[in-house]
Amino acid sequence: MAAYLNRTISLVTGQTGPNNNDDKNSTATDTVDDSRHNLSLQTSASSTSANFNPMMSDNRMYQTNDKSPLQIFVRAKKKINDIYGEIEEYVLETTTFINALHADAEIVDKAERELFESYVFKVAAIREVLQRDHMKVAFFGRTSNGKSSVINAMLREKILPSGIGHTTNCFCQVEGSDGGEAYLMKEGSDEKLNVVNIKQLANALCQEKLCESSLVRIFWPRERCSLLRDDVVFVDSPGVDVSANLDDWIDNHCLNADVFVLVLNAESTMTRAEKQFFHTVSQKLSKPNIFILNNRWDASANEPEFQESELAKVKSQHTERCIDFLTKELKVSNEKEAAERVFFVSARETLQARIEESKGNPPHLGAIAEGFQIRYFEFQDFERKFEECISQSAVKTKFQQHSSRGKSVSGDMRSMLDNIYERITIFRNLKQDQKNLLTERIQGTETQMMQVTREMKMKIHNMVEEVEEKVSKALNEEIWRLGVLIDEFNMPFHPERLVLNIYKKELNAHVESGLGSNLRARLSMALAMNVESAQNEMTDRMHALVPNEQLVTNSSKMVVRTQPFEMLYSLNCQNLCADFQEDLEFKFSWGIAAMIQRFTGKVRERSKKQTPALINRQSSIGHTVVTPVSTPVETTPVCLLPTPGVVGGITPEQLSIISRFAMSSIGSQGTVGGLVVAGVVLLYRYQLNTEHLQMLKTIGWRVLVGIGALYGCIYLYERLSWTNSAKERTFKGQYVRHATKKLKMIVDLTSANCSHQVQQELSSTFARLCRTVDTATTDMNEELKTLESQLNVLEANQKQLKLLRNKANYIQNELDIFEHNYIAPQ
Repeated sequence: MAAYLNRTISLVTGQTGPNNNDDKNSTATDTVDDSRHNLSLQTSASSTSANFNPMMSDNRMYQTNDKSPLQIFVRAKKKINDIYGEIEEYVLETTTFINALHADAEIVDKAERELFESYVFKVAAIREVLQRDHMKVAFFGRTSNGKSSVINAMLREKILPSGIGHTTNCFCQVEGSDGGEAYLMKEGSDEKLNVVNIKQLANALCQEKLCESSLVRIFWPRERCSLLRDDVVFVDSPGVDVSANLDDWIDNHCLNADVFVLVLNAESTMTRAEKQFFHTVSQKLSKPNIFILNNRWDASANEPEFQESELAKVKSQHTERCIDFLTKELKVSNEKEAAERVFFVSARETLQARIEESKGNPPHLGAIAEGFQIRYFEFQDFERKFEECISQSAVKTKFQQHSSRGKSVSGDMRSMLDNIYERITIFRNLKQDQKNLLTERIQGTETQMMQVTREMKMKIHNMVEEVEEKVSKALNEEIWRLGVLIDEFNMPFHPERLVLNIYKKELNAHVESGLGSNLRARLSMALAMNVESAQNEMTDRMHALVPNEQLVTNSSKMVVRTQPFEMLYSLNCQNLCADFQEDLEFKFSWGIAAMIQRFTGKVRERSKKQTPALINRQSSIGHTVVTPVSTPVETTPVCLLPTPGVVGGITPEQLSIISRFAMSSIGSQGTVGGLVVAGVVLLYRYQLNTEHLQMLKTIGWRVLVGIGALYGCIYLYERLSWTNSAKERTFKGQYVRHATKKLKMIVDLTSANCSHQVQQELSSTFARLCRTVDTATTDMNEELKTLESQLNVLEANQKQLKLLRNKANYIQNELDIFEHNYIAPQ
């Protein structure tokens, strides 16, 4: 307590720092004297509160920011970042040089090159950490002890939510922002939210609250607070008594904290939950820096029944318990250090005073109770001690390890560069011998390659002609046997249109598959053997051109194929016979239409050759027969009439119509219809005149009836024999004629296609082998150029290695100076 009195007196007298000599002579056990001096000072301060402005000392202390202990961290951070900038530049330069050596001269193996490249990522990661490194202070305590109020008082603005009861529901991290805008971000999101939303997100009394272990980052403008400007980050937490997940809290938010502040309620004593939390912290961190704030000490002035002596005993009791907790239970400091880290403050009162001061009012307007100046100076003293501690701790914990790692990186790289330097001399002698040998090999390979190319081109040409001839002959023979192949197709036949389309599709597939199988059986084996023999000959000839040491490397490229060559016969019967149109209508072999078709068949074939356009018009049923037959039929009824005019009540126009109807029936290939019409005509003509009756009597009724009966029996037999089997035979016969004609059209195309396949296979094999030989020759030429280039640059590489070793020594000297200036005195 004597140390506390000395700090307070020095502040009252205008000194900006504590008297170190007095601190050395004081002890932490003078409880009674400390209480007396404290009470007398409190009485004196309260009696002069109207005339004394404590903010004069506060303003003076925060205006001289350049002398703040926090500036040590700021300067150290800038220096270590500058040094690591040089290290990163050095590592990139060295790695680029090593990669060039590995690619051009092969003096550096893969493991060494990867090790150099790993330093690039290590240094980049360290630089990234250094950019994020800051001084971090975490505030813990029970619910409603005033943790948020303490942070707000240190920031001089009410940023975090505070109030009665459980207010802070999650972790809130306040850090400086380079811009002039204040905003917040939720954990796992990059969205910038209005800082007003902190009242909904972090307040336990609102519905839109976050999980207790969640983190809300609040970015506050640096120019509005000197602590944020000096890279101090504040972490507010929920009460340690609201959750049992203390290990998760520590792992997620506390492992990188430089200072912990335990905020107690001065109206009560330290609880088991608060002690247990910091016991867990001390197990995971080695000797954490812990400050203890007994907040709400202004309540002591509102207890009239308490005498000053009793109040001093309470304060002494709190102090003793806090010191015992730090020294005996946690064992993180000695009694002297512990006494310097226990304070009795009123965060709410300090915040109000600073808010009033920012408005231009006297700070004592924010006082809550008597003794405001003492509590206010106590809070300022806490801030000073806090700045000294966090600056010392952060510089050591954040930068000492980085300095050691920088020395390790530069030292390891310098040692590796020494080994590489020794290898260069041996390497130069080896490359000169390789250059002479490569020159002789390149000249011999180019001469032999030209001779082999001429011979292989002639062999491929002869094989292609032979294959084309064999395929053409075999395909013609298979087309001649097409009827046998189609007879083997035994799919059920039905004349219905939908089923018939499927039948034609399957028949096309059967023909294509059968022709392909027959051609493969007759040709593929012999062709495959000939192609394989030619490929093996090519491979053997090319093997002789590739050097033995490169033959093993390029052996995978020189393999012709893993499976034997197989010819592909692309007949495509589906498209080839797509225009096939079957004719399955019943046709009486002795019908009028059949007789006419027999006599006019030759004429039609001749007309089809002369006028191909007529084929499309005759494809329809109505136009197939009417055009060639209509002219003679129209004259026939006229010849039977003895005289023009009306005969038997039938005019010539009516007879013409009847004749045309009869010919249409004949043209539609309906024999029965023709007979019916013929009968009607005969009945009409029966009434013509007596001359026709005499003609019928002369011929004889019996003969006519016999002929008609015989004609009808033949028709009936053929009609009953027109079954699905007869239709299928007719269909297959029509298909054979159509497919034969179509397949003959593609014989030359198919044989040319097969010969092209053989030519492509052999040419691709030879081209692949030629590329392999060219690659080997190119590699030898490139290797020769590389040897010449390496012999020229090896001396320059040695000079560069010396320069890089000197830079490594310079970096180590810079790190030694940094440790001497910033780490060793700490």
